[in-house]
Amino acid sequence: MPDRLQKIIITDAEHRLPYSKGLMSMSIMATGLPPDQAYNIASDVHETLRDEGNSTVSMEHVQEITEEILAREAGVEYVENYRKWRKLTKLGKPVIILLGGATGVGKSTVATMLAARFGITRVVSTDAIREVMRSSFAPELIPALYNSSFSASDALRIPLPKTTDKVILGFLEQSAMVLVGIRAIIDRAVVERTNLIVEGAHVVPGILDSQYFRDSFVVQMVLSVSDESEHRSHFEIREVQTQGNRPFRKYIDNIENIRRIQDYVLELASERKVPVFPCHNIDSVVSAITKYVLEQVFVDYTEGRGTRGMVEKAFESSL
Repeated sequence: MPDRLQKIIITDAEHRLPYSKGLMSMSIMATGLPPDQAYNIASDVHETLRDEGNSTVSMEHVQEITEEILAREAGVEYVENYRKWRKLTKLGKPVIILLGGATGVGKSTVATMLAARFGITRVVSTDAIREVMRSSFAPELIPALYNSSFSASDALRIPLPKTTDKVILGFLEQSAMVLVGIRAIIDRAVVERTNLIVEGAHVVPGILDSQYFRDSFVVQMVLSVSDESEHRSHFEIREVQTQGNRPFRKYIDNIENIRRIQDYVLELASERKVPVFPCHNIDSVVSAITKYVLEQVFVDYTEGRGTRGMVEKAFESSL
């Protein structure tokens, strides 16, 4: 039995880097596996390399061992995902993930977890974009920016027919304003070739033409919560997590508007063929979205877009 090594150096054509279980587990999480299982596999890879007794190994060898352990511990599907992810990390185009949905469905939490899995360092909230835009425009000039998405109708100044759904109109007016900032953020990411996640209620299906960003891989999706009582509980949890900075009562008092916006967004998603992921269990939905994004970008890269059945398959394999 060879002596167990304390440090293993991985080499490729350009680099010499020590093996990192943290970095390896991030690569494995991009296959759709949960963090704990990904870290266990990364640890198994490290143990196998140490048992071999070689202080310097090639990246190709590390990948071979990783695939063997993945196949044994998770299945061949995850080996294929791992291979796809390795190819996608070498792309010349950035991956842009657009995550929409009504207030309180879990977009920020999911976006943060997706960023960790994909190693994406830039996550932008449309609420943050709106806040920046507020600093440039006085309330008297663009009052809709100074309201929440579900109360933007309070800022409407034009007389409207009684049949007009003011909640939806106000929401769309504000979304159209924030779209200017969203496009600027994506433009910058494309120029810098930086992967990006944009999340927020203002990421409305159809409002942003992905063809505009031809030098990137754009994947758009929507989160939803079908049960109203579950939706309400999200606001209770968020109030606790933010130590009262996002008070429960503000959102519950406007739950009817929030749910109406969700219905409208889901209708748009159906018309525009934007996939909807029910957000009942965070770990499951993150795994499903991880697989979906990976497959979408890979298909777009190799064969052209093909989304049919992918959401269903992603959910089935994540449960």
